[in-house]
Amino acid sequence: MKIRKLAAIDIGSNAMRLLINYVYEIPGSQPVFNKTSIVRMPIRLGEDVFTNKKISEKNTARLVDAMKAYKLMMDIYGVEDYLAYATSAMRESENGKEVVSKIKKQSGIGIEIIDGNTEAQLIFATELQSFVLDGNNYLYVDVGGGSTELTFISNGEVQFSQSFPVGTVRLLEGKVEQNVYPEMKKWIEENIRKHDVDLIGSGGNINHVYKYSGVKLGKPLAGSYLRSRYKKVREMSYEDRLQELNMKPDRADVVEYALEIYTKVMKWSRAKKIYVPKIGISDGMIRSLYEDVKKS
Repeated sequence: MKIRKLAAIDIGSNAMRLLINYVYEIPGSQPVFNKTSIVRMPIRLGEDVFTNKKISEKNTARLVDAMKAYKLMMDIYGVEDYLAYATSAMRESENGKEVVSKIKKQSGIGIEIIDGNTEAQLIFATELQSFVLDGNNYLYVDVGGGSTELTFISNGEVQFSQSFPVGTVRLLEGKVEQNVYPEMKKWIEENIRKHDVDLIGSGGNINHVYKYSGVKLGKPLAGSYLRSRYKKVREMSYEDRLQELNMKPDRADVVEYALEIYTKVMKWSRAKKIYVPKIGISDGMIRSLYEDVKKS
């Protein structure tokens, strides 16, 4: 048996994550992917970019330090190869390319800034592919800090996707344009509503809600539960969310905005339930990277 050690760095608008994954290659069998370590850093780039259009010197320095730490961790684990992708906030930042260059120079980590379509493709590269091979219709909803990716999946294949500039940090900062929700609603009504769909939710906020829902692993959340949870969270103070819901500080102030997006999408699509398989972009990055390295 051969063990490959791969890593994925996902730089989002609300936080960044390093996923280290072992892949067990067993002759005559499918490879086994083992999530070995996940390290999350609460560096909120969206707070800079959605307000001032640039990543601040303070957060640039924090990014460099975080990447140096990630580099050390990958070295300690003996990582064979890695991918590092940045999404919405870095895409929109006026100095994004400059920051990426500085990180590369000081930490040795090369970062690629990707678009919304690539994000959607990476998600489908995960074990989600086997999850949706039942012939049903799904609307995959990935809520990030800066954007929301909607992907329609039918007969086990991605049919089309659309990215909208509305996310948790952007809503928190009051930087969502007035036309975004109407455009999202129109897109869903024209493309999704004619199909009978279930939602698949992705993102740290929906994962947290699912974890404490009491629902059996693998079973969906009902739309009624999601709406009641949204109502409860909105009525709670920031401090209560920290204490009663056991949330991290940089989740407690944005969770209501994530639930706002999910409940709107559920209403507009007329979906009745949402599955939460805890699959993210970093999982797709690992799968994509593995397809490349196994050829070498």
